[in-house]
Amino acid sequence: MQKIEAIIQPSKLDAVKEALIEIGVEGITILEARGHGRQKGHTEFYRGREYAVDVLPKIKLEIVVTDAIVERAIQAILTAARTGKIGDGKIFISRIDEAIRIRNDERGETAL
Repeated sequence: MQKIEAIIQPSKLDAVKEALIEIGVEGITILEARGHGRQKGHTEFYRGREYAVDVLPKIKLEIVVTDAIVERAIQAILTAARTGKIGDGKIFISRIDEAIRIRNDERGETAL
């Protein structure tokens, strides 16, 4: 099993969700996040004054999938989230040793 953590633009959430559901991903955790990468935020004007916005709104998705569909899930996120501009986000992959469904103590891939 693999855990996919993806940081994406908020405007791309619906497209990414639909792409993941289409390939058979059943469970997605969605978190609102704030941060910046290389773009380091931007400046805005409010009431005639300029101020820096150094943390931007982002969406963090956490998905645990079987090894069999991990590459398809990554490709679905890449395709749906990409605009080609700075700030599109990042994907992080890590290994999951065990998953346990609390309701009935199922373990492993059946717990997903």
